[in-house]
Amino acid sequence: MTTLPLDTPSAPSGALGRERPTRLQHELRAIHALIYRDLLRLAGQRAHTTLMLLHPVLYLLILGGGLAALIPNSSLGVGYQTYLFPGMLMMTVQTPAILVGIRLITDRQSGYLRELLMAPVSRSTLLLGSCAGGTLVATAQGAVLLSLAGVVGLPYDPLLLALLLAGMILISFTITALALTLAVSLRRPEAFHTLLGVVMMPLLFLSGGFFPLQSLPGWTHVLAAANPLAYGVDLLRGSIALQVPNRTAVDGLEWAGWQLPLPLEATLLLISGAGALMWAAHRFKRLE
Repeated sequence: MTTLPLDTPSAPSGALGRERPTRLQHELRAIHALIYRDLLRLAGQRAHTTLMLLHPVLYLLILGGGLAALIPNSSLGVGYQTYLFPGMLMMTVQTPAILVGIRLITDRQSGYLRELLMAPVSRSTLLLGSCAGGTLVATAQGAVLLSLAGVVGLPYDPLLLALLLAGMILISFTITALALTLAVSLRRPEAFHTLLGVVMMPLLFLSGGFFPLQSLPGWTHVLAAANPLAYGVDLLRGSIALQVPNRTAVDGLEWAGWQLPLPLEATLLLISGAGALMWAAHRFKRLE
């Protein structure tokens, strides 16, 4: 029995059970495949995932517990472990989000990226799928640390957990997009690691995750205002203060003495991530 090809004019609509997938369906399937690949990698690298989570947990429990006895609550408005918790959430999602950029470079070196570019989908879709997969994996790892909220004195309030989870999704997206922006501009993982070593430590210290930004010299406030990590930490800390007023920390990020509202910080993070992703997509289209 002869089967008619999909493009045979005489084949009636629906004769083969379903119509040919549209271009949008092809693009969505590619995004789904890339997300699924990242989830499989997460499930298959349990030891690696555990080690990545161990770093912020040790910071939170050992460093935070040790300094909590030395730093009075009155200087921060809360206990030091509670103050440190948003910074550790940000640190937890930061590492897997950055790894997306490293994988893009290694995929290019191994030749896997060239094979991926042969798929009948746009390059922007491939980059979007990588960003979505990295965002989901980073948020999943952050959710594990979120389960320690009770250890630092925060209640397991459903709305509070939802706000923190939403904030981590936004932070993961922004950091992943920024990592991809760097990755499409660099060709060697060594250069990527070197650049991260130079940039990430100042960004972490200027994020307000370890100590109040107000305690830093005045000239650093301008740098903090340009630091996306600072907006992420302040968004998480503000979400805690919104739901748990008695856990309100000292003032966070400011513009000329004006405390930024949470919706504005979320919007700025979203704009930063979207802008970085669009720039990365522009460069990715020219990638050879």
